[in-house]
Amino acid sequence: MSLTVVLVVGWALWTDNRNGFHLARRHVIHFLMATSTTASVALPTVTHLFDDFRADLDDHNDRRERLIKASRDITNLSKKTIFLLHRLALEQPAADDQNPGKRAAQQGYEKLREVQNIYSKLQSELVGDRFWRYQRQVSPGLQEYIEALSFAHYLEHGTLIPFDEVQKTLMDSEGVEQYVPLSVSDYLLGLSDLTGELMRFAISGISRRGGRAKAVEVCAFVRGCKADFERMSPYIRDLRKKQIVTAQSLEKIEDAAYAIAVRSSEYDLPPELLDDIVAQSISNYGGVLRQSAGHRKTGDLSDDEDGDMM
Repeated sequence: MSLTVVLVVGWALWTDNRNGFHLARRHVIHFLMATSTTASVALPTVTHLFDDFRADLDDHNDRRERLIKASRDITNLSKKTIFLLHRLALEQPAADDQNPGKRAAQQGYEKLREVQNIYSKLQSELVGDRFWRYQRQVSPGLQEYIEALSFAHYLEHGTLIPFDEVQKTLMDSEGVEQYVPLSVSDYLLGLSDLTGELMRFAISGISRRGGRAKAVEVCAFVRGCKADFERMSPYIRDLRKKQIVTAQSLEKIEDAAYAIAVRSSEYDLPPELLDDIVAQSISNYGGVLRQSAGHRKTGDLSDDEDGDMM
């Protein structure tokens, strides 16, 4: 009896009539009255059925909101980690520090443990096929996390972080329970975002000692990433859009490295002295910009004061 009622309700709801719900209710009532002399006993079964539907929808909406909030928290923590890595990577290394990138990466890994703790709490929310149902809510934070993690890995090793290494960070300490599944699309989209951070890293450090060589190295790395990702663009949604941004980042690195190379060719000096000249030139240029900006602000303020006096 109840299975037949469900079929009748489903048929009515899937009709093209705008009053499908009212038709469903009318069909159910007529069906029960025609097939049973105790329709008053069967009607509560339909009510309970719709109560279950309501409970499922409420549970779905509540879980969706929790995942959205968690994804925002993960995104914020990942961005803070990226800012931390940029700041540490540009600090003047100590004389005995042979690998300053590793020191910055270790602090980045410590910061990302907060993200991993959030994912451990989301394990019960994403069991079974729930991850694929809520992938649109989970993917933004996951991609930002992969971007921060891959940036720390690059600073330490100078390579792309493998898929398996990312997956290990999303598992418990014993490597048995998986907090959240890692899809190939999220992995590639997160790595594609890395190229923008590498562009900022290369240009920000180009005026430091050894920055010109590092910019050329990063440029070649980003160029290789773009070429490799291009083959997968037809199969990964949104990767083509990110490839456009990667091309823009690559162009900025190439322009900066080319300008420095052209200016450096005008001087027949050792690389160390050229680094000092480049750093001094950029420092003076930045000081002129700040001074001119201060004059503009002072002039604007004086004009405002004159206007008030008039």
